[in-house]
Amino acid sequence: MTVQTVRVELGARSYDILVGDGILAEAGPRIAEITRGKPPIIVTDDAVAPLHLGTLEASLGRAGIDPGTAIVLPQGEKTKDFAHLERLLDAILGRGIERSAVLVALGGGVIGDITGFAAATALRGIDFVQVPTTLLSQVDSSVGGKTGINTRHGKNLVGAFHQPRLVIADTATLDTLPKREVLAGYAEVAKYGLIRQPDFFAWLEENGRRVVDGDPAARRHAVTVSCRAKADIVGIDERESGDRALLNLGHTFGHALEAATGFGQRLLHGEGVAIGMVLAFDLSVRLGLCPAADAERARAHLKAVGLPTRPTDVPGVEWDVDELIASMAKDKKVKDGRITFVLARRLGDAFTLRDVDAAAVRALLEDAVAA
Repeated sequence: MTVQTVRVELGARSYDILVGDGILAEAGPRIAEITRGKPPIIVTDDAVAPLHLGTLEASLGRAGIDPGTAIVLPQGEKTKDFAHLERLLDAILGRGIERSAVLVALGGGVIGDITGFAAATALRGIDFVQVPTTLLSQVDSSVGGKTGINTRHGKNLVGAFHQPRLVIADTATLDTLPKREVLAGYAEVAKYGLIRQPDFFAWLEENGRRVVDGDPAARRHAVTVSCRAKADIVGIDERESGDRALLNLGHTFGHALEAATGFGQRLLHGEGVAIGMVLAFDLSVRLGLCPAADAERARAHLKAVGLPTRPTDVPGVEWDVDELIASMAKDKKVKDGRITFVLARRLGDAFTLRDVDAAAVRALLEDAVAA
C-alpha cells in the first residue's frame, strides 16, 4: 500500500496528512497514538456510517481500542447549524469527557466542520482527527483548521480556527460517492491549479477525466498535490491574513449562489465554487487584469469535466442580482465595508483586490444570470 505523507508545518501544532488507497483499514494505530490508547468519540452521518464506520471501528479494535458508540448526525449541509451543534455538544458532554478526549470526524465537509467546531468549544478545546470521505473534504475542508457552522446570515459565519491532530484521507472511500459529489470536489482540486500551479492545471487538463472517473493513481496524485498546496499556504498564513485568502477563489460568488439556493442539493458547494471561479476570471478580464484566453481555458476545462460554469446551468432558479450582491456583502472577507475579491492576472496567478468597481460586479452578474 502506497501512503503519501504531507506535513502541515505549524510549529508545536504541526500534523500529518496521510493519503492512500485503503488506509482507513489501517487508521487504528495512528489514531491510538493520539488518544494514548483511550477510546475516541467518532462523529459521522447517516450516509457515511453504513459505508465506512465499520471499517474504522474494526481498525480501532485491532489496535486494542473499543470504539464505543458513534454519534450519527443527519447528512447534508443543513446539519451545519446551531441546532445540530447543540445536539452534538450535548451528546459529547453527556459522555463525561475530560480534556484528553479526542473526536474523530468521519465524513465529508459538513461532518468535519461541525465536529471540528465542537472540538474547539467543548471544554474550551479538545483534540480531533479528520477522516474525510469526500473529494472536497480530502483536498480542502479537512486541512487547515477552519471549522464552523452556517447561519441564516450566511455560510460559515460562526466558527473557529482549530487544527486537527491528524488527517487520514483514504482515496478508496471516493469510490462510494455519487458522480455529482466527485465533480463538486474536483472544483476545489482545479482551484489549486488556477491560483498558483499552472503546471498542475495543465496536468488536470490531460488527466482530469481520470480523476473524476475513479483512476486510483490519478486520484492519489490529485489529492496529494492539492493537500501539499494547501499545507504550504496554511503553514505561511494560518489565519487568513494574507496568502490564505487566495484559497477563496470563486467562494465569494459561490457562497452567494449557495445562499440563494438554500444551501441544499440544488447547488452543491463545489458546484457554486466552479461557477464562482469562472465569474472571478470573467471579472478579471472585464477589469483588464487577465487575458480572455486564460478565462476561457478555465471555463472550458471545468465544463469539459462536467461542472456547471454559469448560474443559468442551475435548473429552476430565478436569480436576483440584488440578493446576490447583498449576500456577498456579508462575506467574512469584507473589510471596511468593501468586498475582498480573489481575481487573476493569468491562469495560475491569483491575487486579492478590494477596490473593485461595484458597477462592474453588478454588470457581470446581470449578464451571467441572463446568459
